[in-house]
This record gives sequence, C-alpha cells and structure tokens, in this order.
Amino acid sequence: MTIGLSAVIVAVTEDDPKVLAIRRGVGEVVGGASESLPSGPLERGHRTLEVGLRSWVERQTLQVLGHVEQLYTFGDRDRGEDARRSLSLAYLALVREARPAGDTDAVWQSWYRYFPWEDWRDGRPKVLDALEPGLHAWAAAAADARAGEMRAERVTLCFGKDGGKDGSWNEERVLERYELLYEAGLVAEALRERGAARTALRPSGVEMAVDHRRMLALAIARLRGKIKYRPVVFELMPPSFTLLQLQRTVEALSGVRLHKQNFRRLVEQQRLVEETGETATETGGRPARLVRFRREVLLERPAPGVRLPGGSGRR
Repeated sequence: MTIGLSAVIVAVTEDDPKVLAIRRGVGEVVGGASESLPSGPLERGHRTLEVGLRSWVERQTLQVLGHVEQLYTFGDRDRGEDARRSLSLAYLALVREARPAGDTDAVWQSWYRYFPWEDWRDGRPKVLDALEPGLHAWAAAAADARAGEMRAERVTLCFGKDGGKDGSWNEERVLERYELLYEAGLVAEALRERGAARTALRPSGVEMAVDHRRMLALAIARLRGKIKYRPVVFELMPPSFTLLQLQRTVEALSGVRLHKQNFRRLVEQQRLVEETGETATETGGRPARLVRFRREVLLERPAPGVRLPGGSGRR
C-alpha cells in the first residue's frame, strides 16, 4: 500500500477563486490527465504526514504554506496507474494572494475552470443546459422504475428543481454534484476509468489526474460551508480591505451574488470588522473606508462566520 499526500491551495485574486495546479508536459501525464494538485508520496525521510505534504508543495511550487487542515482520506481501489491499493490524504491550505508560483509547472487556475456549473454570479451557468439532457438520460436508463425515480430525485437534490431556476440551488452540494456527474458518465474522469471514448463528452470542466478533481470538489464544499460559521474568509483577505472587497471574495467562494446593503448590514451586526481610520482611493469613485478583521470576535462567540443572506439577501 502506498500513501499519497495532496494539497488544495486556495487564493482569491481579482474576484476569482483560484487553486494552485501542476501542469504536466507531453509524456508526463499523471493519472490520465495533464493537470493535478501538488502531491507526492509519503517518503521514509518525512517525519510526519504534514511535513511530507509541505515538502512536496515547496518542491513543486516553491510555496511555503501556513496553516493547513486535513480534508479527507481517499482510499478508492486503483486510484493510481498501477494495481496497488493506495491511500491519499488531501489537505486544504488558504493563502492571501496568488503569488507567482516560481515553477514553470505550477500555475494558479480559477476553480470554476474545473467546475463551470458552480459559478452562478452572472446567473444560471449555460453549461447546465448541456449537462441536463445527459442527467435525465442517465435517470431514465435505470434498471427499473423505482431506481429511475431515485436517480431523478438525486438529480433534483443536487441541481435543484428545474435545474435550479426556481432558486433551489444549494451552493454547498459541490461534491454530490461532481459524484453524480461522474456516476452518469458526464465527466472525463469517469470515461477514463471505464476506458470509453471522450469524443462526445459534454463540456464538463477540465479533467484532473486520478481523483484530484474530487478532492477539489470537497475543498470547495468545505469552504462554502465554513465561511458561514467560521471567519475563514479573512485568511484570504489582505490586512486591510474595503467591505466591497470582502463581499466580492465571499461571492467568489460561494458562487452567488449578494445584495450589497443586506451583506453590509449583516457584517456590521455581527461586528466582524472594525475601521482602520484609512481609506482606499483606487476604487474609481468616492474613497472607501478600509476595515480589518476584528479578532476579538473569536472570543465573544463560538461561530463567527459570514452568514450568507437567504431569500432577498441574494440577487
């Protein structure tokens, strides 16, 4: 058995959530795809799992990580290119800005490049129009009527009623949506595992090595949930920022637009930030007040997150 270590390293720059990916050249494809997360096996010289992870990240990307947290342990059979059983531990790390990676193989990519159906900031993604027929066909192809009903229920649960057009889209079901698309054979990784041709594959995001896109889906889902009850979003912000910058970062992570006044009222009511006494002049309009995260909130209540407004709070 082998033990692999993989890192989902996230930053938000220019209102775009980004993940650090490794690009492989011709002849260097790993696990069936040319893009992967920074990763490597646990080696004898690694004192701990986390030390091994940091070593691989620094070796491949020249990034020195701060705080990391373990996401999940993946143990699917035949994860890699050989028949050995393998485990892979996925970690999540947040950084404040997407610095140049320093390695020609490492590049910051928008996570919506891999999950285009998850970005609702400009309305319902058009890629869903291409995926829906495949999902319905998969449900209809079930062995019997009851199984078909259960498949259809899963499609509705993951993608919302009428494809989420009625506002039933749940931004946290990222992993469930990817798993469903995988089961329906609508993502390249599923066809790769089955040895099927990809010529008629619908547009379903960029393929990643082994199960790295599954890891990324889990990381996105975890972040979208955590920003509602923990102040993790501030780990992605500079020391001082405007409320608009904070809103745009939350929108980038959640994939939905928020009502400006409702969002500001919510942040102020929760006393998550405090003014610095300075202003930002590069906003293009009137100077905007700069604020910073108020760390005392961590001692005042157990769940100080940026709760996303529901209903009329979104637009």
